[in-house]
Amino acid sequence: MHFLIRMLLRVYWLAMVVTQYLGRPKKKVENRGFHILLTGHFFSLNWAQAHLQPLSLSPQCGRLRIVTTFPLPRLPKVEVVRPPSILMRIFGATPARLMTFFAVALVNRPDVVGGFHLLMNGMLASLLAKMIGVRSLYFCVGGPAEILNGGILSENRLFSRLKRPDPHVEKLLLKVVSTFDVVVVMGSGSARFFRARGVRADFHIVSGGLDLDTFHPRAGEEEFDLIYVGRLVPIKRLHLLLEAIYVAKSVYPAISACVIGEGPLLQQLNELSIRLGLQPNVKFLGYQSDVTSWLRRAKIFMLTSISEGLSLAMMEAMASGLPAIVPAIGDLEDLVSDNENGYLISDPQPELFARRVLELLTHPDKLSRFSISARTSAENYSIAHAVGQWNCILDSQRYAGCSFASI
Repeated sequence: MHFLIRMLLRVYWLAMVVTQYLGRPKKKVENRGFHILLTGHFFSLNWAQAHLQPLSLSPQCGRLRIVTTFPLPRLPKVEVVRPPSILMRIFGATPARLMTFFAVALVNRPDVVGGFHLLMNGMLASLLAKMIGVRSLYFCVGGPAEILNGGILSENRLFSRLKRPDPHVEKLLLKVVSTFDVVVVMGSGSARFFRARGVRADFHIVSGGLDLDTFHPRAGEEEFDLIYVGRLVPIKRLHLLLEAIYVAKSVYPAISACVIGEGPLLQQLNELSIRLGLQPNVKFLGYQSDVTSWLRRAKIFMLTSISEGLSLAMMEAMASGLPAIVPAIGDLEDLVSDNENGYLISDPQPELFARRVLELLTHPDKLSRFSISARTSAENYSIAHAVGQWNCILDSQRYAGCSFASI
């Protein structure tokens, strides 16, 4: 598998070199809104809206088309393009989506083409941009995990088959990142990761936009002490969450937690919960369309991931007044200030997570103080703020001499 992926990347890079010479000159953007074409697979409605809505609301965006199979709602200036059903039946959802993205880009030649995640959406977007002479945009929503060790933790079906880290594949992927006109990362940790490895792309931090009228602090009695919202996948390291609850239960027997989300590890996590005797304490609630109401019924948000960008679920939780107990990784430190609005755990051991959970549950005054601070911190991530960031990014692509905030 390592040999196959290396060869595919070399072929891809050869195509990039050829396209660099044979592709069309870069298209000029006149004094009008940008026509932007994106593709991606989204894991939740809130996640999709947090990234697409601020971009579409920017006055610099004239038209936003998104090729996806995800059921998106109506958004201003956003047109959803779905792959033809016959393509999906023959090739499967993801190949059909990428083929449709390719075709729409060739026919319409927008001003910007981009993808959420590098593998394979971003890679195709970069190649397409050079082929048709437009700007390329990469949303690095997964953080360093999309590239680190060859993308082994990326959850991409091909690259996740690597059985061990591959520095050569990582190096090739970093070269791909360097080809983009704009790279949008979720936080400063991701930008530092790429800079430390010599990538000199135009980086911007846009963590998404929160509707602060929707996500606001709770009122009344909370039902759950802890809440997790996200996919049930290996990179989230949810066994650690259950083990921390098990440790905390020995001191705080009535501790309660809910896990919201779907994924391949559901059965395995249920079995671990049974082995630890946590059935009365932990509820697996599956997918929930209204995450907001569940956040208002909890006291503390918790993550135990191996790698993260700036978690949107955490941003929403903190906007809802929940302190966050999370590992000191990725971009999480951009929002979580240790011992102010949550806790950063530098050594991912269940005992350390449990200790911080108990610190808040057994000190209501501290929990209340952290809750207020969490909301205040999250207010810096409003939709209006993200719209302003997109205005700056797109304006920088229109006028070469424009002054703008980049990393």
